[in-house]
Parts: sequence; structure tokens; C-alpha cells
Amino acid sequence: MLAIDLGASSGRGIVGSYDGDKLTLEENHRFPSDPLTVAGTFSWDILRIFYEIKQSLGKCALSSDRDIATIGIDTWGVDYGLLDKHGKLLKNPAHYRDTRTVGIQDYAEKFMPKKRLYEITGIQFCDFNTVWQLCAEMRDNPELIDIADKMLNIPDLLNYFLTGEMKSEYTIASTGALLDAKTGEWSREIIDAFGLPERLFAPLVKPGNILGGLLPSLTEELGDISAKVVNVAAHDTASAVVAVPAVKGQDFIFISSGTWSLMGTETYSPIITDKSFSYNFTNEGGFGGSIRFLKNIMGLWIEQESRRQWKREGKSFTFDELSDMAMASKPCQCIINPDDPAFGVPGNLPRAVCEYCEKTGQHIPENEGEIVRAIFDSLALRYKWSVEAIDDMKGKRIPFINIVGGGTKEEPLCQLCADACARPVYAGPVEATAIGNLAVQAISMGELKDLDEAREMIRGSFEVKYYDPKLTDKDMWDDAYARFKKLIGE
Repeated sequence: MLAIDLGASSGRGIVGSYDGDKLTLEENHRFPSDPLTVAGTFSWDILRIFYEIKQSLGKCALSSDRDIATIGIDTWGVDYGLLDKHGKLLKNPAHYRDTRTVGIQDYAEKFMPKKRLYEITGIQFCDFNTVWQLCAEMRDNPELIDIADKMLNIPDLLNYFLTGEMKSEYTIASTGALLDAKTGEWSREIIDAFGLPERLFAPLVKPGNILGGLLPSLTEELGDISAKVVNVAAHDTASAVVAVPAVKGQDFIFISSGTWSLMGTETYSPIITDKSFSYNFTNEGGFGGSIRFLKNIMGLWIEQESRRQWKREGKSFTFDELSDMAMASKPCQCIINPDDPAFGVPGNLPRAVCEYCEKTGQHIPENEGEIVRAIFDSLALRYKWSVEAIDDMKGKRIPFINIVGGGTKEEPLCQLCADACARPVYAGPVEATAIGNLAVQAISMGELKDLDEAREMIRGSFEVKYYDPKLTDKDMWDDAYARFKKLIGE
């Protein structure tokens, strides 16, 4: 099986082999997927990304992997491409961090009140939600919407390039605040309220659907690959949650940790209440009829963008070096709200951290280590806030946290999460998104029975590390948490 796993700055082709017992992974291609600004719009270079996907397929065709049975693509959520009636791409998809949606929520209120939008979708309010991106498109570029025939989210767009089939996969569509959370279908009320053409919305399919084979033009170009393209859980977090190594019937809290931290729990019906609205939690689709009830938290992006800034200044650090400097710094001496808009856009984030601390009357970080320590401590405190909110809404204390994804390699942050949240943390697998992608492919082909069997296989195939909370630091974390809640207005 071939998993194409696309992230905010890089993509990979990963070949997965399942022998009936264990899953093994082998990366066959890695490539940058960095966005770029063109004509004033922060965009994805989608055709270059598709070129790189073809390179991964070509490497399969020229190796012993030519007999791959299936292909699946997962990506970030909310972004989309527009196609005309001839199936031609009208422009490069805009990036969710593009500034055209800044302040869009106030503008969009005239079409539908936010409370009603949440009652239908159960999706938390972020400026980049697909519904508001389309709202900005109609405001700023209505002629584009007039000639558009279909809107496809990024993995669906790439699947269309592979197969010629236009379908919208449920988990990726659910991220955009356009689906009715109770029915799992496009919301006609929302589409009508925002004046969106109904033709834009392709038929929905569930993860595990076999979409079809590669276009003949592709097999002629790349070689004799007879693999079928599968609609996996196409939102990368949905794939990552498939890979949480939980035991059947066990309640768990997950953090899909990377550029973003997606923190939540798995349910089988949406939680849409006044309390969830107040907490601004989201209900996104998962595999097998599940709901990912979660909070979007600004994750390691702040550290990643800070590292890029230091590199621009001629100072190169590895992430391990930054972690070591952070853990050598005094804990909790300055904290930030990682979800403050100041930290959500590219630029000089070390300066933004220092300015935030100065503005809020705190110690101003004096070096790179203190800046990264502030980021780590603040993320751990945001996790504590989120886990307590989940406990409150579920009406019980969920006993432990599973962290999956690339962020598990930040071992200090995993330990800080355990310490701040005062509950055990299980970290792993690292390649959760690709593993979940491959697991759904295996289920679609009948090699695995269901999600429970997939998770049992994952537990036996990949390493999971355990972090015990250091309860001796409880007073320090309680004091820091009180300060954190003041920063976020509680």
C-alpha cells in the first residue's frame, strides 16, 4: 500500500506492508510542500505537489513495490481547489493562513449567526474554516465563483487528478463548517444562507471507499501500476486518530501533535451544547461513524516558525538543541496564549513572544532557550485547559492521554504535558498519520476487519513511550495555570 501523507511544509510517500500480523513502513519519497505568496495570495503550489506524488508512484513502478494494491492521500483540512465545468483548475488553492479571511467572521454574521452555524455543524470558529474562505471568495472575487463548477478539498482534488473522479471524502469535508453534524451531509441551510451554488459540492463518500484506478494517461507515463485509489480518512488528524493505540471500549484523550496540536476524544455522536459552544470545541468526522470531538490548538508551529526566523538571522539550531536549551531554562517564568492571533501568521515569532510577555507584564525572554521554554510551558497549560474542558463536557475524568504524530519526538513537551495535566501520557506512534492512512487502506481491502482490529495491529507493530506525571511540581503548575487563565480571559 502507498500512503501519501501531506503536511504544511513537506510530504512523503510511505509504502506500507502488512503480513497479517505487523505493519512495516518504508519511505520512498520525501519532498517540500511549502506554500508561497503569488500576486498577493498565500497559496499552495498544488501542481508541484501533484508532480511529487507522481514521483512517489514512479518509484513504486520501478521497484519491487510495483505491485502495490492501493493508494491513499491525507492532508490538512479546510483548503480547497475550484474547478470549472471542464474539470480544469481555476487557480492555485489559497493557504488557510492567507490574510483574506482576517476578520471574516464579523462580515459573515450577516449571512448566518455564529450560534446557528455551530448548532448545525458543531465546528469551532476559526477564520480559515472553508465556509468563511468561500465567503471571502464571494466577497472579493465573485466572478471566480460564477465560473466554478466544483469545489474539492485538497486530498479530493489530488484524488481527482489521479482518477478523474470528483468525490468529497467525509472527514475532510467535515472540517469546513459546511456539513450537518447530525446527518453527515452537506447542509442545505448553510449553502443557501451564504448564497453558495449547490453545484460546487460533490457527492460525499465515507473513508474506506474505493474510488477507482489511475487514469490511463498516468499509467502510460509512470508504468504499469494497477493499484486502486482509496478514500482514506483524508483529514490528517482523522488518520492520526485511527492510529491511536487504544483498547476497545477504553476512553482516551488524544493529541495529534505537530504543526498543530489537535486535542480531543472520540465519540459516536456529536456534542453540540451551550457548553461546547462556550468552550469552542469542534465535532469533526472520523472513521467508522466516529466523531473527533476536539480543540484546535496552535502547536509546534510557534517553535518551527521561530527556528526559521533564527535561521534567517544566521543562527541555525536543531530541534534537539532548542529542546535542550529550553529545558535548561527556568520553568513557567513567562507564558503566552499559544492561540493568540499574533502567533498564527508567518514572521518574526520570537519577537512576537517577547512583545506578548512585555505587554502582559511578565519576564521578557532573554534568549532562544527561554523563548522555547515559554512555548513548551504554554502548550502544556493549554493542554491542561483542554483536558479539563473535555472532562467537564463528558461528565467524567478521562484517565490518560495518548499523543501521536511527529510531536512525540519532542520528549520534553510530552513530559510537560503529563506534569501539567497530572495524568499519564502514552506517546506514539510517531508516524500516526501515515499508519492510520494505511490501516484504512487495509480495511478497505478486507485485510483488517475494523477499527478495533486495526488498533490491535498498531499496538503490536510500533513503539509507544510512557510518561508518568511528576506530581512534586503540582504547586508550580497550579500557579502557572492561574496566570494562564487570566491571560485567556477566565
